[in-house]
Amino acid sequence: MSVRLHLVRHGRAAAGWNVDRDPVLDELGQQQAVEVAQLLVGLGPLPLYSSPLRRCQETSGPLSALWKTTPVIEPRVAEIPSPVGVALEERVEWLRGAMAGTWTQLGMSDGDVYTQYRRNLLGSLSAMSHDAVIFSHFIAINVVIGEALSDDRLVVKSLDNCSVTTVVVHDGKFTIEEMGREADTLIR
Repeated sequence: MSVRLHLVRHGRAAAGWNVDRDPVLDELGQQQAVEVAQLLVGLGPLPLYSSPLRRCQETSGPLSALWKTTPVIEPRVAEIPSPVGVALEERVEWLRGAMAGTWTQLGMSDGDVYTQYRRNLLGSLSAMSHDAVIFSHFIAINVVIGEALSDDRLVVKSLDNCSVTTVVVHDGKFTIEEMGREADTLIR
């Protein structure tokens, strides 16, 4: 059995990683959420899943309202965790450094946390038994793209806010049906 998953990167956040651990969407992000809902509305209703972070939940809101459904909060599709002990204001520098490398390098430097993050994310998606829309994050969606392309880099594609990457999962293997729109991503 094959399952089609539509992976939506959240809309633009009101604050950066070094300012707020869980920001809401800014005005542009709210508009992006409405636009992506209009793009996806004809696919469903399908089950909706969201990262527990507010920017993903808010991005799912317009589609959820159109389909009259509530997204399931799925912690395994959340953003990559920052290392323990890294201060809020130091998170951006850590993320920029991590994004320039590979999962293998990150796992060797920071232990098993990132290997487990990646494994949990891929496992949760490959276990889905139905087509779905999943509201997630830049790095999380890149995990899936990297798995589909056998690419170990943290950043394979520079996905834009509210881009939709569609993957097909068959026998635990990921293939890309449609790559999400790219843009220069400002890490802030």
